[in-house]
Amino acid sequence: MAGTLWNTCRNINNNINTSLLISLRQGHHLRGKPPGVAKSLETKLAKANFKDPAIYYKVDIGLPPSQISKSKLKEERLKVLKEQRKSPILEKLARERKLSINLEEVYEEWLKSTGPKDIKRIIEHYGIFEHLYGDAYFYSRVPLKVFYENNEGSSPVYFGNVIKPSEATQKPIVSYECDKNTLWALTLVNPDGHLTEQTSEYIHWFVGNIPENDITKGETLVEYLQPFPPKGTGYQRLIFVLYKQEKQIDFSSFKRDGLCLNLSDRTFSTYDFYKNLQDHITPASLVFYQSDWDKSLKDFYHNILNMKEPIFEYDFAPPYIKKQKWFPIREPFNLYMDKYRDPKQINKEFLLRKLQNVHPFKGSPPPIPFPNAVYFEGYVPSWLKLEIRKSRLKWGRINEIENQ
Repeated sequence: MAGTLWNTCRNINNNINTSLLISLRQGHHLRGKPPGVAKSLETKLAKANFKDPAIYYKVDIGLPPSQISKSKLKEERLKVLKEQRKSPILEKLARERKLSINLEEVYEEWLKSTGPKDIKRIIEHYGIFEHLYGDAYFYSRVPLKVFYENNEGSSPVYFGNVIKPSEATQKPIVSYECDKNTLWALTLVNPDGHLTEQTSEYIHWFVGNIPENDITKGETLVEYLQPFPPKGTGYQRLIFVLYKQEKQIDFSSFKRDGLCLNLSDRTFSTYDFYKNLQDHITPASLVFYQSDWDKSLKDFYHNILNMKEPIFEYDFAPPYIKKQKWFPIREPFNLYMDKYRDPKQINKEFLLRKLQNVHPFKGSPPPIPFPNAVYFEGYVPSWLKLEIRKSRLKWGRINEIENQ
């Protein structure tokens, strides 16, 4: 009887110690379920973002893939690689680091192999399919080449590269390969720049009924207008979409007279455009670039669009400031006291500091070439050294005002 009671007590103690070990980990108590039972963040997100595939699914609206089998392309590449590896001339050039590669040929080869899939992933990453076509997508089966000519040379359009408005003032040069006796349409839209309607786009260029690949012989429905992202809006996407037409289409409802400088007349919806003409057009290719504000847009808004330049700014919420303490321990006193100063007093001090370098007949003194290399004469406390360095280097939010 005593032995049985002893064994029972020992088992209870073992269970208690085991539960304590489970609930303790490196001296800390675990809250909630143990790691083996609790759901991971990935599992929780998958459950929260679950969409029924019977209802939510993507539709391919593009051209069918080429009939060339992947196995044949792979065999051809292997043959070329074997021939190149056997070439003593190429090996010698590679060892001497003189072997040059034709990037145009590499780009063409990429477009024939994995290019359409890679381009589709890039377009999905930027949310273009979702914003233009909803639940539809397509592969860029027809290689589309677009580039702008400007004073600095040429600016090609790829898949998300940055082109400034000053580089895209004139209509671009567009080229692509196609079969004979075919018709095409080309649109350039901006889904991020509409000033009055959040879900609408601006049509910057529209050419329809293009015979083969001659853009100049197409029907220009909307004249080209350069990108004009307002100041403070960040980057905007300018998207070229090439459509293949099944027949001659009457685009008279999209026709805009003249340069069409009234922005409300350029309101456009790619989704509605394709929905109404989906039986007669098929998306064949897509390229896009990003553009943000530059100084050239000031004249563009005033002289071309005849409107006041819109400027967007963020309204930051006032920062939370806790109540003052008698003795703020472990807090730099200069930063702590600045939190409770009157903003008008701070602006006054900064204005006086700025006026010290203003002279009616002399220019402002040149900036210090090496601010951190200037010697501090005499005793200067560490907090004041930091403030002087920040003032010299134009660091801090308040010093940004001086550059405006």
